[in-house]
Amino acid sequence: MTDPFQIPYEYYQNGDLIIGEMTSQLGYVTDQLYFHELSEIKFADQLLAISKKYQHVLSFVFAVKEINENPKILPNISLGFYIYDSYTNARMTYQNTLKLLSTTKRIVPNFKCDKKNKLIAVIGGLDSDISLYMATLLGIYKFPQIANCVLAPMMSAESQLTSFYRMVPNEVYQYKGIVHFLLHFQWTWVGMIASDNENGDRFMQTMMPMLSQHGICTAFYEKTPAIPQTTENLGSLGFFRAKSFSMTISKVKVLVVCAEPQTMTALIWMLYFFSLLEGTTETSMGKVWIMTAHWDFSLETMHKGFDMQVFDGTVSFAIHSKEVLGFTKFLQILHPNSAKGDGFINIFWEQIFNCLFSGSAKQNQRTDSCTGEEKLESLPGVLFEMSMTGQSYSIYNAVQAIAYALHKIYLFRLKYGAMDDRGTLNLSDLPPWQLHPFLRGISFNNSVGETVSFDEKGDLAAEFDIINWVTFPNQSFLQVKIGRMDPQVSLGEEFTIHDEAITWHSKFNQTPLALCNDRCHRGYSRKKKEGKPFCCYDCVPCPDGMIANQKDMDDCIKCLEDRFPNKGQNQCIPKILNFLSFSEPLGLTLAFLALSFSVITALVLGVFTKHQNTPIVKANNRDLTYALLISLLLCFLCSLLFMGQPHTVTCYLRQTVFGIIFSVAVSCILAKTITVVLAFMATKPGSRMKKWVGKRQTTSILLGCSFIQISICTVWICTAPPFPDFDMHSLAKEIVVQCNEGSATLFCCALGYLGFLAIVSFIVAFLARKLPDSFNEAKFITFSMLVFCSVWLSFVPSYLSTKGKYMVAVEIFSILASSAGLLGCIFFPKCYIIIQRPDLNSKEQLIRRYY
Repeated sequence: MTDPFQIPYEYYQNGDLIIGEMTSQLGYVTDQLYFHELSEIKFADQLLAISKKYQHVLSFVFAVKEINENPKILPNISLGFYIYDSYTNARMTYQNTLKLLSTTKRIVPNFKCDKKNKLIAVIGGLDSDISLYMATLLGIYKFPQIANCVLAPMMSAESQLTSFYRMVPNEVYQYKGIVHFLLHFQWTWVGMIASDNENGDRFMQTMMPMLSQHGICTAFYEKTPAIPQTTENLGSLGFFRAKSFSMTISKVKVLVVCAEPQTMTALIWMLYFFSLLEGTTETSMGKVWIMTAHWDFSLETMHKGFDMQVFDGTVSFAIHSKEVLGFTKFLQILHPNSAKGDGFINIFWEQIFNCLFSGSAKQNQRTDSCTGEEKLESLPGVLFEMSMTGQSYSIYNAVQAIAYALHKIYLFRLKYGAMDDRGTLNLSDLPPWQLHPFLRGISFNNSVGETVSFDEKGDLAAEFDIINWVTFPNQSFLQVKIGRMDPQVSLGEEFTIHDEAITWHSKFNQTPLALCNDRCHRGYSRKKKEGKPFCCYDCVPCPDGMIANQKDMDDCIKCLEDRFPNKGQNQCIPKILNFLSFSEPLGLTLAFLALSFSVITALVLGVFTKHQNTPIVKANNRDLTYALLISLLLCFLCSLLFMGQPHTVTCYLRQTVFGIIFSVAVSCILAKTITVVLAFMATKPGSRMKKWVGKRQTTSILLGCSFIQISICTVWICTAPPFPDFDMHSLAKEIVVQCNEGSATLFCCALGYLGFLAIVSFIVAFLARKLPDSFNEAKFITFSMLVFCSVWLSFVPSYLSTKGKYMVAVEIFSILASSAGLLGCIFFPKCYIIIQRPDLNSKEQLIRRYY
């Protein structure tokens, strides 16, 4: 009976031990099947061969050839192989997997008819579906299967695949690499494309949360339609979705594609149909394509007319590979007639060189005849590459891994003398399941010196390369390695990228931006747009006192206490120190006034000393007059302590010296006023007040009143003295350098006591202003104390309402104004008489003038 599933495309080579391979060379398109017909596959006019994948077969054959020619591995044991095609179809995959298990052209399940050619392991499964189809059968018999699918089979089934290995790193590292790549260029607005199947759903479900966790938004996720496998529906694949698809992907500049073959086929068809509908070229799209490691930039025969420059500048992750010595030479000597048993080479040759061999089923087509002398190196890279691709390298390493595992078993048996009846070492009786422990623990250096081993999940412990694809108008391309994603290195160093090596699509003059909207400049923060993804935002200025010193900041930040925002609110600049300096105009003016009044006071003192024996000087106690003038001189000078940057010593002296000196001055005035009152009372007949008139009484008042203030200041200095302080908050752009009073209570006590003395002096002088005495200066004292009290009463609200150096300036002005008031009101009239009217400066004239 004829096998209804018989397909002629296979490759066979005898050997003591057989390694099977399930490749994916050919696709097929069938006519529509009907139930009333015989359930036999009907092939359309031609099979659709994927020419570039023929290298997978050749790398497998080359690896077996290397092992057989190496006397150090499996001596006296030859490896053979069976290679079948899965046709990327479940039915054909199951059929040909059963053929591998039967090792004959007839499928006889559960029977081994040929004892010479023993199948020991199977390599294959270019995609996860085909791998799973194979594993469901191979797992029953515990045959080791090493797949090279980038996506592992679905997790629900993975736990049951105890005989399954992958010569590919875990895809999670690839996804992490994509996220790292997007973050490196700060791309946060990307589109995603995958197939409308379980693998596409799995890709989306894995990637989208990872992107969101790292602040990357998915503008859309597009699912490409499934590829029809009937001739009636093939032509309608792209037209009904091409326009809407192109409008969707026009929203973004960066597209992340799960580049499975069916996804790329559908994607290319839709781009091609769009160019036909719009009358444009695909190149005008100008996108950054980020492809997964499925992609090898192969264009099927049906796409030879496609403008491949649409993928110029594409970045793809790729299974790490290295050039294997001898492989290029192996390809160069390849000839259709030299490959015995190869059922794939003729259809590959016809397709790749667009020619026909004699006896071909397509002889009626007007095509050149194949000579067999055509050279593979003359082909463009999109059709065939002379260097080993990543997937071919995985197949090569898979053969090596099986061979090294068998060699370890060989050495184990040799060590323990496991010979057959003829005294020779033979592995033909080796059950496939015994290979697993040796295969799981395998670790060896392949022919190019790279270590090959599996991790705990049965995946290859290796890295992903990051490749930049540069295309040219002549359909050639250049692969440039621009980085890697290596999970084997330490954390933080697993991802590397070389920006300078990247070539972007020719439409971009610089590194593209992938953002939902323009970035927020420095000085602005992001504000989420309602109803939009979190990557879409408005830019709002930072509030007063805050800055944004980077682009796209989520929140503005406050400056440190010693800094403040600049005008653009994009950086913090140091605050300047705020204190009343001698060099600035205000400080210079106040210092000049203080020194001027000090000189005037010294001159007045000089005048009074020179005319000390005159009646006007001797009146009302000459010693008190001198004490008052000296204290006023010191009052003017003590105002200089409030200028300049405060230090510990100046803070100690400022308020205490001011308080003590002013209390002495006011005490002198109080003593003068009391002296006037007592002198008037003592002139009355029979008065007993004469004993209170004299120097002892005035000295007691002066010392007693001053002592109280000295005591308050002493307690203040000993318990909670003033100290230099920095006020960071009162002024936005300046640091106020000031003297902290230490104890506010004692500070208030000192000022309060000074005010108390001033009020008492004012009241006594006011009451004595009309006493009939020519030497009575109570009127002048009354007016001077009125000025004094007015100045200090206005000082309090002014002092509390100002900040920084102006607060100090208010206090200095109050000191100068009140001291000048005392000096002018009390001594100006006397100086006028002494200097301008000396004729009045006599006792007789003053008495006569009074009467």
